[in-house]
Amino acid sequence: MAGQLLGFVGTGRMGGPMTIRLLAAGFRVCIYDRDPSIVQALVKQGAEAAVSPADVANQAETVFLSLPNPEIVNNVALGKDGLIEGKMVRRVIDFSTIGPKTAVAVASAMAGRQVNYVDAPVSGGVSGATNGTLAVMVSCPNSVFKDVESLLGNFGKVFHLGEGAGQAQTMKLANNLLAAAALVVSSEAMVMGVKAGLDPQVMLDVINSGSGRNSATQDKFPRSILPGTFDFGFTTGLSYKDVKLCVDEAENMGIPMVVGAAVREMLAVTNAVHGGDSDFTSICKVVESWGGVTVRK
Repeated sequence: MAGQLLGFVGTGRMGGPMTIRLLAAGFRVCIYDRDPSIVQALVKQGAEAAVSPADVANQAETVFLSLPNPEIVNNVALGKDGLIEGKMVRRVIDFSTIGPKTAVAVASAMAGRQVNYVDAPVSGGVSGATNGTLAVMVSCPNSVFKDVESLLGNFGKVFHLGEGAGQAQTMKLANNLLAAAALVVSSEAMVMGVKAGLDPQVMLDVINSGSGRNSATQDKFPRSILPGTFDFGFTTGLSYKDVKLCVDEAENMGIPMVVGAAVREMLAVTNAVHGGDSDFTSICKVVESWGGVTVRK
């Protein structure tokens, strides 16, 4: 309902554009982020600043989270001055990618305070957050989903994957593994072709007209690798975290991930060479260094 006060904790690269979408839809939004410059930029656009996650949860019945890893989510949700201390909050909608184990633990702790936890990781990057074209993967009880579905529609296409916390996390980890795997193997193929004397643009034209096309060849290579900008908008550190969570979860389920483990190692190498804050398209730089060529226009 327009005019309703919502909370948002973690208003950085993804949470910031999502907050702006809520403001544009007519909602009031109370925000907290540990970076005061991010908070002030959003306050200038109409957001209201809080002094802690607990402060947000003392003002808003519905609080969104968009945070980088399981440890931070656990601390913000359940730690000192965390959401769980709030007196107003009734539901927490978590867009973070944290893996099923943490989602289940946070949901259980929240339930003890009569707060509904909605597991809702998203895919689509910063452009999707800005344009409202994200894939929003949701797992929560059906009754809760009915209450939040239209609200989540502000961010993109909503998929209800089940009633149990962690199910949406499993879907997100599978998606991100595939995205990273496509980037790794496409980098190897493109470097091989360029080393053999092929034009990288012609290679992409052929691949994208044939059976080898994938998200990396259709989007990441033309947008961020061929121009040499390496600015797709997703960091190496986050991709490594997501793939590691995926492989660990699969192994805990008794499912060996041979290819997934190789993708994880490629991200570990990229993380070590270029740093966790580098764009994850820097994977191609690693393969280029091994091949002695660059994949550029």
